[in-house]
Amino acid sequence: MLAPKKVKYRKWQSARRQGKRRVAPDTRGISMAFGAFGLKAMTQSRVTSNQIEAARRALSRAAGKSAKIWIRIFPDRPFTRKPAEVRMGSGKGDPAGYIFDVRPGRIIFEVDGATEAVAREALRKAGTKLPVKVRVIVR
Repeated sequence: MLAPKKVKYRKWQSARRQGKRRVAPDTRGISMAFGAFGLKAMTQSRVTSNQIEAARRALSRAAGKSAKIWIRIFPDRPFTRKPAEVRMGSGKGDPAGYIFDVRPGRIIFEVDGATEAVAREALRKAGTKLPVKVRVIVR
């Protein structure tokens, strides 16, 4: 799973759950840069490193050996979790993993070196592993 090698702060402040900024279209990472086919987010969500890895595995298996795959997002934001059946209070929980805040318009995966039918099917399978609505786009 993806995780940063080193972080400056173990715990980040909690981000706002809703608001105009979170559902506003992304301004970075919105154009195809490497491959011929891509997976574009249509909604906003927090994608964990486990979900990215599951999508990558599904994509690489379905696309075949000749396909080159680029992951355009990296989970660098830690999220914390308190153990089960622990009373309220007594501080913030321990870091449980890393997430990436995906906003609409962000390219998540790119594929090259596969036929259009194979690439579309592989990206569709990868999209089912993610908590966002996605669309397959072509350069």
